[in-house]
Amino acid sequence: MAECIFCKIANGELDSEILHSDDSAVAFNDINPQAPHHVLVIPREHIASVADVSRDDESLVGHLCGVAARLAEQLGFAEDGYRLVVNCGAHGGQAVDHLHVHLLGGRQLTWPPG
Repeated sequence: MAECIFCKIANGELDSEILHSDDSAVAFNDINPQAPHHVLVIPREHIASVADVSRDDESLVGHLCGVAARLAEQLGFAEDGYRLVVNCGAHGGQAVDHLHVHLLGGRQLTWPPG
């Protein structure tokens, strides 16, 4: 998607602090962090939302979660705990129409989230 900001980050067209990059996923710090650590993990392939995940994409979604878990470990907050969030659609709080997993950690997170 030519106009998708996350596609541009994944393709290296926009600067971002990349924390992880492989053939199918990219992770970078959120520009509007909601916790001391707030990382976005995205697929390189443009998938608009979790509602658009096909059966063929299910292993990719698992990979995104695995990348997030490894980053929590590398960044030093896995032992204390963290939250993974996937927003879907306007009422779900999705601000960018590209599937992304929020990795939040580094402080006590409250419930309900909002």
